Amino acid sequence: MFPPRCPVCDEILYNKNEACRPQICSNCVGKISLVEPPYCMKCSKPLEDDMRELCTDCEKKAHVYVRGISAFSYSKAMKASMYGFKYNNKREYAGFYASKIAESYSDVIRTWNVDVLIPVPLHAAKKRKRGYNQATVLAKELERLLDIKVDDNILKRVKNTRPQKELTDKERYNNIKNAFQISTNELKYNKVILVDDIYTTGVTIDECAKVLMDAGVGKVYFITACIGNGF
Repeated sequence: MFPPRCPVCDEILYNKNEACRPQICSNCVGKISLVEPPYCMKCSKPLEDDMRELCTDCEKKAHVYVRGISAFSYSKAMKASMYGFKYNNKREYAGFYASKIAESYSDVIRTWNVDVLIPVPLHAAKKRKRGYNQATVLAKELERLLDIKVDDNILKRVKNTRPQKELTDKERYNNIKNAFQISTNELKYNKVILVDDIYTTGVTIDECAKVLMDAGVGKVYFITACIGNGF
């Protein structure tokens, strides 16, 4: 009943022919930046030097995950889009994010040969307040496009953490430490993909990956809609 809206400015997307209707309005196309080569071969942060394989962050850190990918640079326009997606119930934006992830990386994702998509969980209190977990919404869209099942019953967040964007690198680590637990005694997956909205320093993804691997998972990858420039 309701017309689709641009995932950046939230204006109605007009076109009577649904098959030809754009996913984003013409005014906003130039406001977003897809992650394109050269990018870090570990976390996918954009690189200025195409002779480098890793970003500064990944050269300094030994991440727990194997590799990750993101569709968009975390620009001003995407910050506004993410805010609507996370806090204003704009769950329909996930279809746009997932489609760009699939367009850019479906071949790469197939080579990972994973068993399942696992959304990074929200604490129960935040989920009750918000009404949904944005990572699960994105994962469900990716399930439809990539034909990889979602299991959102594996990980649980047991610590109601502060927003990572408010913290320094050291504070981020202390904030997220011991925040996650496995919610089953029978973990049957060998290779998994963690799904989240934004990757900045990788602290959250690494902590989730550590918990999963301690429980028997062999390899952990990640997919996020956006990637920031924090270290």
